[in-house]
Amino acid sequence: MVPAYAQDAKTADTKAADAKAPVLKLELNRLEPAGEACRTYLLVDNSRGPALKSLKVDLFAFDTDGVAQKRLAVELGPVQERKTMVRLFDFPALACPKIGRVLLNDVLACEGGDAGREACLERIETESKASAPFVR
Repeated sequence: MVPAYAQDAKTADTKAADAKAPVLKLELNRLEPAGEACRTYLLVDNSRGPALKSLKVDLFAFDTDGVAQKRLAVELGPVQERKTMVRLFDFPALACPKIGRVLLNDVLACEGGDAGREACLERIETESKASAPFVR
């Protein structure tokens, strides 16, 4: 019984360490027309975390009826340690008023610090100041 208890304590310690991982906040800050595309301003707030060489995310734009319209893989890195920055990208051939929400579908790559792809996904919190919600 003692070894099982020691292992349970170790598992609890690991869970506590995971809970303390610094938050990486992604905020959909603004949507604006850019010709036939919708220019997207994404705020990347890494003010409490380590630097990342690469942070590539998989995003979906849904229309106002909830139907998936566009999928994009967006490289947000490099992300400096304890830094907040804005990254711009376009959803091609999609008008901004037609975007009902944006989904963070997955993290495709996360390099730097001790973070793996799954750990990065767990660290990310989404917010929106744009007309469309940004969800996980």
